[in-house]
Amino acid sequence: MRRKFSSVTGQQYILRGKKPVRCDNIFKWSRFMDKKNRHVANTYIGSVRISTVFLALNHNFSDKASPLLFETMVFGGELDLCLERYRTWDGAAAGHKRWVAKVKGL
Repeated sequence: MRRKFSSVTGQQYILRGKKPVRCDNIFKWSRFMDKKNRHVANTYIGSVRISTVFLALNHNFSDKASPLLFETMVFGGELDLCLERYRTWDGAAAGHKRWVAKVKGL
């Protein structure tokens, strides 16, 4: 009898190029997580870091909406720990640029 690995089984994704692809094989997903650079962008403005990454797990907790798989987070400064999540690589890249502009505008 085969058992599910955890409650997140079926919610893992890997990247093929810049496209997220669902990955039900926990071992393949683990290898991806161990070896791949998942940064979309990483920007420093003084001591503030703006980091945008592929999360590889669906952070949309609704079964009826598209998965949220990318995240921008600000570390430091007035916007410390602000974050935004996205569905696509292109959306994440655009979001990263918006957060860089916000930090520069302070």
